[in-house]
Amino acid sequence: MKKTLCLLLALLAAGLSMPALAEDLPALQLSVEGGSLTLTLEDNSAARSLLSQLPMTLTFEDYNGTEKIAYPTEELDLSDAPDSCDPDVGMLAYYAPWGNLCIFYQDFRYSEGLAPLGKLEGDMELFAAMEGSFSAVLDIAPGTGAPVVYMTSEITPEGLMAVYEALGRQAQGENVAVKLSTGETGSNYLSPELIGDFVQAVDGAIVECNTAYGGQRASTAMHYQLAEDHGYTAIADVDIMDENGSMTLPVTGGTVLSENYVGTNLQNYDFLVVLSHFKGHAMAGFGGAIKNLSIGCASSEGKAWIHSGGTGGSMWGGEQDAFLEAMAEAAKSVVDYFGSGERALYINVMNRLSVDCDCDGNPAEPDMHDIGILASLDPVALDQACIDLVYGAPDGSSLIQRIESRNGLHTLEHTQDIGFGSRNYTLVNIDDGLD
Repeated sequence: MKKTLCLLLALLAAGLSMPALAEDLPALQLSVEGGSLTLTLEDNSAARSLLSQLPMTLTFEDYNGTEKIAYPTEELDLSDAPDSCDPDVGMLAYYAPWGNLCIFYQDFRYSEGLAPLGKLEGDMELFAAMEGSFSAVLDIAPGTGAPVVYMTSEITPEGLMAVYEALGRQAQGENVAVKLSTGETGSNYLSPELIGDFVQAVDGAIVECNTAYGGQRASTAMHYQLAEDHGYTAIADVDIMDENGSMTLPVTGGTVLSENYVGTNLQNYDFLVVLSHFKGHAMAGFGGAIKNLSIGCASSEGKAWIHSGGTGGSMWGGEQDAFLEAMAEAAKSVVDYFGSGERALYINVMNRLSVDCDCDGNPAEPDMHDIGILASLDPVALDQACIDLVYGAPDGSSLIQRIESRNGLHTLEHTQDIGFGSRNYTLVNIDDGLD
């Protein structure tokens, strides 16, 4: 009976010893036939460069009776990696002159051009006994470490495809929904030129819901016309999901909501891609994946329900924290609906970083620089990473003020109260792989 060789790349805390071990990188998994091994990666540019290329399929073969070698998708970044080492049994290394990975199952001599990546532990004899050429898949280990957020500074169609592919999860199923905000006229909505190739690559329908206030998206007919005016109907089918009313989703673990009302057409989709323009928001402080899942997927009546904090009262002037908590709880209900997130993925585009939302037809002009495109399988980690990048930006003061003036971080805080996602994450920049 075949078993799976799970090569767990367990990344231990750095401490004071040399070489430095990577404390902020996730565990990885190399799957082949056989058994299981573990590995601790070193904290250097070559190891991080390898991580940025995942997932990848490697073809190993024996070399010199001392090691198994395979070639990564791209050359590794050696900018701060050692340029030589003395390999022993269990070492994972990168041989720069040939561009190959090496897993040593015998001690070997000191070698120039050999950058250490980490050290394997386990039954190396089992690995050494594997004969001929064999395939292995290297990826983030499921259920280990903090969720990964992938990032590129390239706000281009190619950059968008790259962060999607880095996730290692394909949008699949007979019907794929791509949830975005169609935006009011004059707003900073995501351009069809940026997202068109991606939407078509996943064979997705662009889905939205009507608003609970005035504007061009308050009725289905006007909303479809706006989607056409903004160029969305030219790249995909568009579905205003609440044109036929609402359906109810249960909210588990909530403190302000027990149910959530979403567009009834949501039930027609097998997979959900949440494609969000990250920016400020007049009421929530900021808008990203969580807002797109909650307010965005809510029908017009569901939007009013969330804004009222689940009281059914006025959308305006209610208790602010209850509104923020309702957003977190509504978002969780949508994620739960899609297999607890197993049939969903999340992408945030950090450009045109106005303090105002795309629901505002006259947004303030952004006064901070564009940052990039980020993607994750955890919407909470994704929004937290975007927040951290804003707080770390030298020109982020206006957006920070907007977030804090609305107590916007409370939405993220409440996700942890209800067991939704993780605010801890590992940020992996994939720009090297785009060169």
